[in-house]
Amino acid sequence: MTVIATRIEWVGEHCRLLRGIAAEFRRTRPFEGLTIGTGIHLEAKTVALLLTLRDGGAALVSTGNLNTTQPDAVDYLRAEGVTVIGGPTKDAARHASYLGEVLAARPDLILDNGGDLFTGYLDRPYDGLLGGTEETTSGRMRLEPLRARLRLPILVINDSPIKQFAENEHAVGQSSLESFLRLTNRTTNGEQVTVFGYGACGRGVAANFRGAYARVSVVDTDPVTRLRAHLDGFSTPARDVAVAEADVIITVTGARNVVTAADLPLLRDGVILANAGHFPAEIDAAGLIGAQAVSDVLEYADDLVTLVLTDGRRIHVISRGHMFNLAGPRPLGNSIESMDLGFALQARCLEAVATRAVDATSCVVPVPGAIDAAIARAYLDLRYPPVTA
Repeated sequence: MTVIATRIEWVGEHCRLLRGIAAEFRRTRPFEGLTIGTGIHLEAKTVALLLTLRDGGAALVSTGNLNTTQPDAVDYLRAEGVTVIGGPTKDAARHASYLGEVLAARPDLILDNGGDLFTGYLDRPYDGLLGGTEETTSGRMRLEPLRARLRLPILVINDSPIKQFAENEHAVGQSSLESFLRLTNRTTNGEQVTVFGYGACGRGVAANFRGAYARVSVVDTDPVTRLRAHLDGFSTPARDVAVAEADVIITVTGARNVVTAADLPLLRDGVILANAGHFPAEIDAAGLIGAQAVSDVLEYADDLVTLVLTDGRRIHVISRGHMFNLAGPRPLGNSIESMDLGFALQARCLEAVATRAVDATSCVVPVPGAIDAAIARAYLDLRYPPVTA
């Protein structure tokens, strides 16, 4: 008999770490009686994570992130009894209202992605919050100065070495290349690609585009990091030179206003701008679109915009500066295996907070080394099962 299955079910089938954790959680129920509030990209792999937490006894109140919520994931979660607030949106005010509704449920644990929920909690604190996790470097940068006010165990997934090399370096680079090809259908061969930022994500983006026969330059404000990129074989010219020479510019810094309307005189005709960073603020798309030098704006169906300048040059922007590896038609995001590793870290870290294995001294700190080691062993055991006589 042939059964028609969904992509969400395909992803669940291949999230082998989460499947094993879910089976354990159905026995141990570490979240029994607790509500977990989440604000994270809602897509197929997130479904596997949230259902794993549900199997551990959690009630879930979830919303997505700007421009990355996938309707099929929302529908699937709701059919599974998960409370999902809102739906896909690019509107920051509407997204903020969704986050507010999550916090109105007064969750016992927070799974944050960018620091929005924890900063919202500080604006409207309530009793009973045990702590939680933060997925991103961008969120950690927001939360670190707030440690004295938070005073809760908050484990930063992105500071795990596993997350750094498995997801950020390998998977973000792969998904950025895949998304560029899928969204633009343009070649990379011989093109000049400028990557802003040479952290783990930037290293992955630069390496993958170089592997696709692009000529790659790197811009980073840290001279030591810039030297690393140079010694890794990338061109590292002055910023304005890298901008002016680029056929493609990809930002992955975690900073704001990396590319703005002030760069319009530098940008060459036909350049493509894309952002792989978490927040849609690295490329000031609104400022570019509203600049006096722009005479016309062409909107395409696949989340592509072309700015026609008064001098005839055309500047192309993918997804208006939102994270482009979860944009456009059939967005896939990072690979299943990388997200299985990262979400296994999430599940184990939330378990540690729920069971009081960590306390307020672990406020905005990396994943405990014991959890990293356990996840690494579990992943390798699946691929190298013990040999029996």
